[in-house]
Amino acid sequence: MVVQERHRLPDTTPNIAEQAEPTGEASTSSMVPPGRRGFRFLYVVDAVTLFALMVVITVVRFGFDWPTYPRTHYLIGFGVATFLHMTVYYFGGLYEFEQRLGHRPWLPRAMLLTFMAAGGDATVTLLTGRYLMPRGNLVVLAVAGAVLISFNRWGARRVRLLRFGKPRMLLVGSAADIESASEHLADAEADAVVAGSLTDPALIIGEADRLEVTELLLLSGEPLETIYPEPLGELELRNVGVFRRITPADTLLGLQRSRQIGGMPFVALRTHALPVCRLRFKRLLDLAYLVLLAPFALPLTVAVAIYVRIVGGNGVLYRQERVGRGGVPFVLLKFRTMARDAETNGPVLAASNDPRVMSGMGWLRRTRLDELPQLWNVLTGTMSLVGPRPERPQFVARLEREIAGYGRRHDVPPGITGLAQTQGHYQTDPGYKLGHDLQYVVNWSPVLDWEIMAKSLVVMARRNAR
Repeated sequence: MVVQERHRLPDTTPNIAEQAEPTGEASTSSMVPPGRRGFRFLYVVDAVTLFALMVVITVVRFGFDWPTYPRTHYLIGFGVATFLHMTVYYFGGLYEFEQRLGHRPWLPRAMLLTFMAAGGDATVTLLTGRYLMPRGNLVVLAVAGAVLISFNRWGARRVRLLRFGKPRMLLVGSAADIESASEHLADAEADAVVAGSLTDPALIIGEADRLEVTELLLLSGEPLETIYPEPLGELELRNVGVFRRITPADTLLGLQRSRQIGGMPFVALRTHALPVCRLRFKRLLDLAYLVLLAPFALPLTVAVAIYVRIVGGNGVLYRQERVGRGGVPFVLLKFRTMARDAETNGPVLAASNDPRVMSGMGWLRRTRLDELPQLWNVLTGTMSLVGPRPERPQFVARLEREIAGYGRRHDVPPGITGLAQTQGHYQTDPGYKLGHDLQYVVNWSPVLDWEIMAKSLVVMARRNAR
């Protein structure tokens, strides 16, 4: 989608129809992760395109004698509208990295986001009483803007192809699968080349480096067991797109967002499932929720603090190191509900009816009111309202050794509550909890957060709260 910094591939790259086993040595220079200049440049191009389009539409409609308002008023309005559109495009994912094979059409996405942004323009006009642009221009802007934004992406894709060469694919699977896939790819993927093939998935990393491949195609599910999770993460760091072919049995899983590569259905694999733009959108939502909750949460927090001081004595707050997003430690805040010597013999995972809980404090833990100080963690950005519950470094180190892919739960900020907390108990196996956490990471949306927060209120009201 966007021009990335990658060295030009040599002119001797074999044609896709000449599928052969790997030959020759290649440097690993193209394995360097891409910079952000391509994304920033496209962002600027889109902004200039939209602003110019607004001016052109107005000139075509009214000539140079613009009605009602001074020309400066219109230009300022166009600038505000451009900012609104670019914000919607950014949080809508138009500036996230996308693999070069089987990319989704840009026009439907651009059309949807442009209409949403035009609705934002109309909303600003209604709320402020100041027209960002003539209302009749909005419909033309929505349609023409989507077309031009899509054209910019097509142009960026062509420039990327000319500058850095065709994508290089490594096929992994049985000999029969490789032969069949090669025939399909030779007929359909004119803008890509097969750099090599493998039947042993254990050699993937070495061959990917040696052949400077940009895409890895898993032709069956078996190799995935070999490359998950560490090798898959290494491939992503090398900016290698990984795709798995969808088999008939996979359709039972209801896979969505599949893509066609050489006429075959594939699904893209990513170790980091939540794009940066969505993480930032989630952060903005957290801040908005805090503003809405403040009138209720502040008095309740003060009341609980007074209760803890009266019942438990000094030391109202309890500070504990936990592991946050990206595996970075942070200090989590809680109201103290356990005895001061609760961990004399070392860290212990919490349990239901935990004997270490002080008398008169059990209801705070059951209702989760002891977590209220973590609203400060949310405000400072070390936590989110909803997300996987953070664990202590000692437990994380052990669980990462025992459970493959455990570290993926750190792709998002930890939460005060999460999907696993609304589905399981303290005694729930960590592997099952991880399944809930990863489902949350992959399927995050504002609606999912609302559902989890609503379920959390129900859980808080029960005696067996998690």
